[in-house]
Amino acid sequence: MRKSILGRKVGMSQIFDEEGKAVPVTVIEAGPCFVVQKKTTERDGYAALQLGFGERRAEKLNNPLRGHFNKDKVKPLRYLKEMRLDEAELEGYAVGQEIKADIFSAGENVDVQGITKGKGFAGGIKRHGFHRGPTKHGSKYHRGPGSLGAKGPARVFKGRKLPGRMGGEKVTVQKLRVIKVDSERNLLLVRGAVPGPRRGLLMIKDSLR
Repeated sequence: MRKSILGRKVGMSQIFDEEGKAVPVTVIEAGPCFVVQKKTTERDGYAALQLGFGERRAEKLNNPLRGHFNKDKVKPLRYLKEMRLDEAELEGYAVGQEIKADIFSAGENVDVQGITKGKGFAGGIKRHGFHRGPTKHGSKYHRGPGSLGAKGPARVFKGRKLPGRMGGEKVTVQKLRVIKVDSERNLLLVRGAVPGPRRGLLMIKDSLR
């Protein structure tokens, strides 16, 4: 059964291992999460587990969400995400069950998914690493995108690297090692960087690799 939990990026730090070497880590507030709904193939067309994370006041909810939480008497939560499972794996969970950071242990590898920082509209140099043009006087072409391809088709080919919106994409970083688990404070210390800004929502799963 694949383990999953929702979390929030706290920030980056470093710790020292037994040999005295500095290890860069990302601190993640992982859980506590609650099972809000179990989706079955017979009723919903696919099997999945809906997890909720982050407390929220009931008066801040709209009527559909309030009814969704009241149906199985689950407390209101800020974030809802689905985790695909096999039909047989759903039997190990119950609606309202709490999932905490201690499902992981030090030494395990995890995949962390998040939304990267949005950079806005960026040029080709920043977005794709293009080289700039000549900087001498009279060049008048310093940071342009360059040639757009053949003139015959009279169109820009699909996939051409051009200026555009950068960042704000769903990215998964695979095979990050869990350095430490603080079960009392629901913290995971993961080696390396994870996508997104501070306080950004993350999905942490045990690694497939």
